Amino acid sequence: MTTITIPEEKLNPLIVIVGPTAVGKSDTAIAVAQKVGGEIISGDSMQVYRGMDIGTAKLPWEERGGIPHHLIDIINPDEPYSVAEFQKQVTTLIPEIVARGKLPILVGGTGLYVRSVIDHYEFAEDAKDPNLRQELETKADQLGLAVLHDELAVIDPVAAQRIHLNDRKRIIRAIEVYRLTGKRQSEFAYADQIEQPKYHLAAFALTMERATLYRRIDQRARYMVESGLVDEVQALLARGYSPALTSMQGLGYRQMIGYLQGSYDLEQALTLLQRDTRHFAKRQLTWFRRDHRLRWLAVDVLSPEERVETICTAIDELVAMRKRDERKTDGGDDDE
Repeated sequence: MTTITIPEEKLNPLIVIVGPTAVGKSDTAIAVAQKVGGEIISGDSMQVYRGMDIGTAKLPWEERGGIPHHLIDIINPDEPYSVAEFQKQVTTLIPEIVARGKLPILVGGTGLYVRSVIDHYEFAEDAKDPNLRQELETKADQLGLAVLHDELAVIDPVAAQRIHLNDRKRIIRAIEVYRLTGKRQSEFAYADQIEQPKYHLAAFALTMERATLYRRIDQRARYMVESGLVDEVQALLARGYSPALTSMQGLGYRQMIGYLQGSYDLEQALTLLQRDTRHFAKRQLTWFRRDHRLRWLAVDVLSPEERVETICTAIDELVAMRKRDERKTDGGDDDE
């Protein structure tokens, strides 16, 4: 694992608000941003796609409270996008927002995207060889994808366990990385020997009682269908976007594609969407509970005003801490 050296420098502030889908992150983040002068950075891997609005639960412009939202609608559904690209963009955005005298607020439920920003992740993006990629593609065509997945299980069992045996793109990519670097793809993920913080961080996770959350998920899924999710998916297919695209395999889209292809009726499509979203929320909670820096706020216990006040109090403390550190860095007397 590569050792990364972090130079000593003034740390930018960063507010993080995460949690499972449908828990109310957006409304809370907008209220906080309005009170402290913040700009929101979306930490959602699906909201980057243009034309995918209902299924990704994007807030319409008029519901964003006049707060700038970044990394929403930045690529087309057939354009490649990765967590490494997200990391680069957010790393650039944060100091730009701070330079404007605003506070960056990272909001989302895609755990790896958030962790790639607040922790010292590195990625194997530069390990690419078109000839090797074509060789592996041909091997998959001739021998079957199961053979490549078995090969991956030998060289990188962690990646093989994480990657579905039908996920051709990710299987081939993981083998390519190993062949070119001699390192498992899973080894690139996180340099855990680094203890220096990247930001002055105030991080919160929203939660609620499981049954209540699941009811909210089911209600939102039904609202999506009633609001035109089928028409949205149909329009994307009509524009030539393949059902096999990563974007089109997202929650809401793959279930409606199955309905449009005649695999089941609309009510069953809704049932599948509700079930799959509940499972997704459970995985999100599992992911976020591993991070002991997160301060958990119970949405069904605290009022919206209490949640916002709690976060804003932490932000005040964060800003004060940053000012003390700046005085120390500049050689000032912290006891003045």
